[in-house]
Amino acid sequence: MLVYEVQAGGCLQGQVSVPGDKSISHRALLLGAIATGTSTISGLLHGEDVLVTASVLRQLGVEIESEGDPVRIHGVGLHGLQKPAGPLDLGNSGTAVRLLMGLLAAQPFASILVGDASLSRRPMGRVVEPLRSMGASITMSAGDTLPVHIGTVEQLHGVRHTLSIASAQVKSALLLGGLYAEGRTAVHEPAPTRDHTERMLRGLGYPVVADGGWVAVDGGGELRGRDMSVPRDLSSAAFFLVGASIAPESRIVLPSVGLNPTRIGVISVLRDMGASIEVENERVEAGEPVADLKVRNAPLHGVAIGQEQVALAIDELPILAIAAACAQGTTIVTGAEELRVKESDRIAATVSGLCALGVTADERPDGMAIEGGGLNGGTIESYGDHRIAMAFAIAGLAARESITVRDCANVATSFPDFAELARSAGLRIAVRDGK
Repeated sequence: MLVYEVQAGGCLQGQVSVPGDKSISHRALLLGAIATGTSTISGLLHGEDVLVTASVLRQLGVEIESEGDPVRIHGVGLHGLQKPAGPLDLGNSGTAVRLLMGLLAAQPFASILVGDASLSRRPMGRVVEPLRSMGASITMSAGDTLPVHIGTVEQLHGVRHTLSIASAQVKSALLLGGLYAEGRTAVHEPAPTRDHTERMLRGLGYPVVADGGWVAVDGGGELRGRDMSVPRDLSSAAFFLVGASIAPESRIVLPSVGLNPTRIGVISVLRDMGASIEVENERVEAGEPVADLKVRNAPLHGVAIGQEQVALAIDELPILAIAAACAQGTTIVTGAEELRVKESDRIAATVSGLCALGVTADERPDGMAIEGGGLNGGTIESYGDHRIAMAFAIAGLAARESITVRDCANVATSFPDFAELARSAGLRIAVRDGK
């Protein structure tokens, strides 16, 4: 069990190059695998979650050359996947397991999806039920969790489905199933979510219709392999955006960060709080908007973060909570019940951590209320959640005393070099074995 020991104070300086976007990396591998022909993927994240996706695709008969950059994937076409020899282990990756459900539900072979202890506690019913409405044969364990058994069906059929909670993973799973379905599959979102799947489908030559909150595909088309580029991950950059904002005399540049409009909630919220974030050299790479970000220390104030902003910043809420603790006034988060079913219950974990550092914070069913004013030191339980671990490590920049963060090994799922990169930028962090 890895432990982060963070000394209080310091500042962030210089250029910080965060790794490739995890969400896009998963999708590039999955869609490249079922495209016709070869795709090359530059900038792919080599975190544990993405490596799991590559491993599972290899078990499904896809050849992937992953030494160095770019990664080369030899697509087998929509109907070229092969029956795996055994259960497919998705480790800790919620994105991979949910997207694969949509992909595997239409295959002419049965499959079993399993995961680690954390993933096996996360609910899968909201993905399984709409796939069943398309004709999929899927059974879950008690509590609607992994293992998931996917049987064979003659063919899926298109449906019109309205999501009860905005979720890019559920939307993407249905669209992937829709590639194989008879007729049109249309998904309605209560609020916009990340649209990487739709952008990548179009980039690979597959038509996608988007209108009035609905996203739809018609079955029976073909994806064509191509060169793809993965921008740097805004969710990873968010730790440094907040760190530079809360630490005096900080000034950093984050190059080539993806600024997909369905992901930029963290920048909007921080700017609403008073953060100084400049966007420069805006451009489009492989269908995704990219830019360089400049951020420096600035006084922050509390804000209200509602459901619409939450949908655009769901993964960044733990680090935004650190910004709120360092701001003047109160920050209230609502409409964030989705945080309850992440790698941990992120509402409970975030509030618990803030209280351990002397912050007045209240847990609410769909969010939290945080009184700003500063952070003390203390010991934090991350509950094996990579985003909780990194958020509270960054908190050390503004803390009055040192912070210890326990159970940090899962940071490797999304940001393998986080501690090393943060240390090089100025965070006073050490990593030790907690056993």
